[in-house]
Amino acid sequence: MSTDIEPIPDATVDAYLHRIGATRPDRPDAAALRDLHLRHLRTVPFENLSIHLGEDIVLEEKPLLDKVVGARRGGFCYEINSTFAVLLRELGFAVSLLQARGYGKEGRLAIPYDHMAVLVATEDGERWLVDVGFGDHSHFPLALDERGDQVDPGGTYRIVETEEGDLEVLRSGKPQYRLETRPRVLADFTAGAWYHRTSPDSHFTRSLVCSRLTEEGRTTLSGQKLVTHVNGRRTERLLGGEDEVRAAYRDLFGIELTDLPVPPPRHTQEA
Repeated sequence: MSTDIEPIPDATVDAYLHRIGATRPDRPDAAALRDLHLRHLRTVPFENLSIHLGEDIVLEEKPLLDKVVGARRGGFCYEINSTFAVLLRELGFAVSLLQARGYGKEGRLAIPYDHMAVLVATEDGERWLVDVGFGDHSHFPLALDERGDQVDPGGTYRIVETEEGDLEVLRSGKPQYRLETRPRVLADFTAGAWYHRTSPDSHFTRSLVCSRLTEEGRTTLSGQKLVTHVNGRRTERLLGGEDEVRAAYRDLFGIELTDLPVPPPRHTQEA
């Protein structure tokens, strides 16, 4: 894995596993990876609350683990993919951080280091694309070297090689992001994280989101709007006030908040 991450204490590993409702796997194999991946998605929310709470985001191991494990928060890709990578490495998986560029609504590629994903190798040498920080995405790791369709509860995925030697990750035929396979270190993503937490052009400054996969579908809270997907059925409602919003963060996402994040002005919010 990237050289800027040091081994973490066993107590932190145990606390992280407890956070996602898992036990230490006997072996770093594909079955264990799939189980950990799904548990992470169902317990650690994809959220950008720090940006709208005025909290700093430090791309270093200890503050990220303190946030995700200690404070039982979530985060966006740089935070929860990197902490999950640390956990996997401590459990015996071979791990590398990869940079990717997502696609905007017009089909244009985003900035370099727009997204972080993780390459994980199991004990038998199989290579997997792990991504618990892309919001609504695959429930299980994708086989990185497979070029056919990969059917997942989140959709049908395909990994395609580009002429430049990169990889396109497609969902139902639509490109999700372009992935480079060269290993990176955590510090490489600093500029991308800074852009997303400060630029008015970033979709993270233009929207407020907290979302978690559930057994029945997905639950997403954006400001006072609560959206639930249960067995393919979508329900939307507005929460009544600050107390109800705090209760939703606590009961649905396990996040205890004193101050509520301030949503962006309506004229800047993404549709």
